[in-house]
Amino acid sequence: MNIIYTLDIVGTFAFAISGALVAMKKSFDLFGVVIIAFVTAVGGGMMRDVLINAHPINWISDLNYVWTILIAVGFTFLFRSKIAPLRKTMFLFDTIGISVFTLLGLEKGLAYNLHPFLALIMGMVSAVFGGVLRDVLTRKVPLIFKKEIYAFACLGGGLVYLILANFNINKDLHFVVSAAVVFIIRSIAVKYKLELPKVKNDALGK
Repeated sequence: MNIIYTLDIVGTFAFAISGALVAMKKSFDLFGVVIIAFVTAVGGGMMRDVLINAHPINWISDLNYVWTILIAVGFTFLFRSKIAPLRKTMFLFDTIGISVFTLLGLEKGLAYNLHPFLALIMGMVSAVFGGVLRDVLTRKVPLIFKKEIYAFACLGGGLVYLILANFNINKDLHFVVSAAVVFIIRSIAVKYKLELPKVKNDALGK
């Protein structure tokens, strides 16, 4: 099991826990919790695969994702009171998750001969749309539409990946450096409460 795959599983586990916590807070039953955890963890990758017509869908070709999600749900049920206060720890796993998912999605887009710009978008979709689906299904405005620099961090790391692809760099180092860019942008944005500008008035208005 290589480091990238390990990080992918860790990210899936963290995303599943975040989905399960949201569902439990909304008083969903066990089935509802599993569905929300599942959608949060693999929804972005599944949407990416549907958009680029990649088969089999990511989680169908590897049952480790399904087991990881089910274990995460069981873990959350058992230790919810211990997990919920660990915001810094969950933020760490969540940020690792979006960093890895962004680049895996980007690489898959390139493997399917997409234009680099479209592959970059697929990387962002992989990373953030599980959270978007989670929020829609739990009747919340998706976080990326109103708060924090989230999708922008994914685009930044993906852009660095595309730039570094033009140089003769070790593949693992290439991946780690690009993932680190996502991690750093997201961390700085959260620490300093940075947000993208909100559209309130006509750009030419007063």
